[in-house]
Amino acid sequence: MLDVTRLRVLLAVARHGSVTAAAEALHYAQPSVSHHLARLEAETGAQLLQRVGRGVRLTEAGRMLAERAEEILGRLDAAEAELAQHSGLRAGRVRLAAFPSALGSFVPAAAARFAAAHPGVELEFVEAEPPEALRLLRSGAADLAVVFDYGSSSPPPPGDVRLSPLFSEPLHLVTAGTDFYDLSDFSDSRWIAGCERCRESLIRRCGEAGFVPDIAFTTDDYVAVQALVAAGLGVTILPDLALRAHRSPMVSTTRLEGGERRVSVAAYGVPPDPPATARLLTFLTQ
Repeated sequence: MLDVTRLRVLLAVARHGSVTAAAEALHYAQPSVSHHLARLEAETGAQLLQRVGRGVRLTEAGRMLAERAEEILGRLDAAEAELAQHSGLRAGRVRLAAFPSALGSFVPAAAARFAAAHPGVELEFVEAEPPEALRLLRSGAADLAVVFDYGSSSPPPPGDVRLSPLFSEPLHLVTAGTDFYDLSDFSDSRWIAGCERCRESLIRRCGEAGFVPDIAFTTDDYVAVQALVAAGLGVTILPDLALRAHRSPMVSTTRLEGGERRVSVAAYGVPPDPPATARLLTFLTQ
C-alpha cells in the first residue's frame, strides 16, 4: 500500500519543481524528502523522478502518480473536514471555489449569512474559472464550486459532479458609446475576450452574426475589460454579474437578445452532503 506521507512529498515536488522547494514547503529536511522519494520509487517499482542538471523533473509515471496523489490527498483532507463538521456545525471548514464576478456580486452576501449562522465553521474561498473550480472540487480542494456555462455549447460536468442551478443571466454588448443596431455592425472592430469559456461564446455569437472577431486583448478581469473599452481599444460582451460587480460610467451597454449564461453550484458525489457544505449550498441558492 502506498504511504500517504510519501505521496504528499511527491505532490510537493510536482507543485514546487524541486526537492529543495518541496522540503521548504513541507518544513522537512532535504535528505528526508529524498529518502521518502527513494522509498516511494522502491514501493512502486517505477522511476518517478529524473535528474536534470542540479534539479529534477517528474517522469511520465511520476506525473501520473502525482495527479492521483492530488485527488487522493484532497479526498482525505475533505474526509477530515467532514468529520469535524459532524459535531453539529460547531467547528470545521468549508471551502468554496467561484469565478471572479460571482465573488464580486452575490457570493459575499451568502457567505456572510453562513458565517453569522455558524461562526465556529471556517469559510475559505478560492477564485477559479469553471474548469479549474471543477478540478478543485473533484480533487477535494474545494467542497462547493460556483460555475457557469453557456448551455449546450459548454462541455457537461464530469459524471461524479452534480449541479444545482441558481439562475440565468443576460449578456451585454459593451462599447464606448457607439449606437448599437446589430452585432454585425462591429465586424470591423477590435474585440476583447475573457476566459476560455467566455471567449468560445463570443466567437460563436460573432460567427452567428456572420463574422470572425478580431480579438486584440484577452483578460478575465472585468474591471480591466471595461477600462479598455472606455479607452476606445475594443468592444466586448460581458455577462450581467460582471456589470453588477463593477460598472464603469465610461461605457455603454446593450442587452443581447437570445443569449444567456447559466450559473450553478457544483457539489461532488451523491447527497447527503456534509452539514456545513449543505448549509452553504442552501444560503447560495437562497
